[in-house]
Amino acid sequence: MGIYKDGKRVDVNDLLDHLIEQHKLKNDAALSRFLEVKPPVISKLRHRKMALGATLMVRIHEVTGMSIRDIKAAAGHQDTDRA
Repeated sequence: MGIYKDGKRVDVNDLLDHLIEQHKLKNDAALSRFLEVKPPVISKLRHRKMALGATLMVRIHEVTGMSIRDIKAAAGHQDTDRA
């Protein structure tokens, strides 16, 4: 499930790609090191085998300074008004 922006479905891959680009990281392995999570976590998110949970949202917030609302919006969560 996700939301649409400019006619395109927004999902967690958009958030991961944004983080890689914003922080000038090379790939998902670098992103996992940056967020201090194991590489399979990023892979499972990318392949929709795992949902973006509260713990990882908080970690992204701590490392990047992004608001939880912005993280949810970038990941395509529909409940961004409750952040």
